[in-house]
Formats: sequence, structure tokens, C-alpha cells
Amino acid sequence: MKMNSPQKTARVAAFVFLIIFFLGMSTELFIRPGMIVLGDAAATVRNIAASEALFRLSLVSDLIRQALLMLLTLILYKLLKPVNKTIAALMVIFYLVYVPISMLNELNHFAVLLLSSGAGYLTAFKADQLNALMMFFLDLRKYGTFIAQFFSFWVLLLGYLVFKSGFLPRILGILLMLGGLCYTVSAVLFFLFPNFDATIFGLFAFIEESLFYLWLLIKGVNVEEWRKRALESA
Repeated sequence: MKMNSPQKTARVAAFVFLIIFFLGMSTELFIRPGMIVLGDAAATVRNIAASEALFRLSLVSDLIRQALLMLLTLILYKLLKPVNKTIAALMVIFYLVYVPISMLNELNHFAVLLLSSGAGYLTAFKADQLNALMMFFLDLRKYGTFIAQFFSFWVLLLGYLVFKSGFLPRILGILLMLGGLCYTVSAVLFFLFPNFDATIFGLFAFIEESLFYLWLLIKGVNVEEWRKRALESA
């Protein structure tokens, strides 16, 4: 095994996360906010119809992002399996539950796209019915997002592996475990109290995740300690 192999793995994980981050931010902060007007389905229909290609691009971006998330978890498994193969495998399982739910959830945005397409079969619906269906699928997409987020136990398990690793700072493991709990708590709060704004929980969790990947990108791992764990687990 090459000495720099775990370092390369850590840097690749960070690089993949950066791609996921930029795809997500471009879609959620720049493309869709200018198109989807919450509470105004008629304006949303007009906006999507006027920028259909851009909206389709945002959907493809989301699907690519989810595919990269599956790649990311396999890279993290390779990096952290010397700590505990069972926990690392469980992390992958939860991740691979999270991602398909997120992918299927994008069908709700495709439904919004179809409803704004002006297709001939949509003449069977009155304008107010189309608007109601539009808002229904937008709301359903929000629920789907939190269903996927409920399975963010993988972040907690990631934090545990980092904490126990010995080749990454323990504080990062603690922050990741707290972040994983925040993701799940915010999902539970949404289902119990839909009007409660749990944005702060999701923001905190995202910041903790970002710090972890930033560390992987800049500092990487302690190679000697990683090699010791790898030999112990062999």
C-alpha cells in the first residue's frame, strides 16, 4: 500500500464533496429561487415555462449530485473501514437508503415541470386545478426531502468513526455526531410541527459536515496512524 494512499482518498472525498456543494448551491440558491414562487403557482408556471431548459438543467444537476453522494460514501468507507468495518458498512447502508429516497423525490419536481408544460392533455384541468396540483407537488417534494433527511444516521456513524479513528481530530467526530443528530431532529420536528422553522438545525449540521471535508482537503489524515489501524484490522 502506498504511503500517500489514505491522503489521496481523503482529498478525493473532499473534492467530490466540493462538486456536490457547488451543484447544490447553484440549484437551490440561484436557479430555483428565481422560478418557484411559494404560494403563487401561476407565477411559478410562467417562470418555469419561460426558462424550461434551465429548470431541466437544475433537475439533472440534482440527479448528478445524488449519484456523487453514492460515490462519496464508498470513498469514506475506504478511508474509515480500518476503524470499524461493521460501523463503516452500516454507515454505507444508511447512506444508500438516503440517496434513493432523494432521487425518487425529484419526481415531484418533474411533475411540476409537466404541469407547466402546456401539454394538450392538461386542458382537462382548469387553471385553478393546475395551480393546486402544482402546489401539491411542491409541498410533497418538501416532505420527501425531510423523509430522506430522517435517515441521516449515517452522519452520526461517520462522526463516531472519525472520533475513534486516531488519524483524524476527535473534535471533528464530535461535531459530526452532533450534526447527524441535528439532521434527524429537524426532520422529526418538521413532521410533528410542520410550521416550526428548524432551519438552524440543518444549517448547523451542514457547517459541521463542511468543516470535516475542509479538514480532509487541507490537512488530510495522519498517515502513520491510518497505517497502524489498517494493520490492526487486517
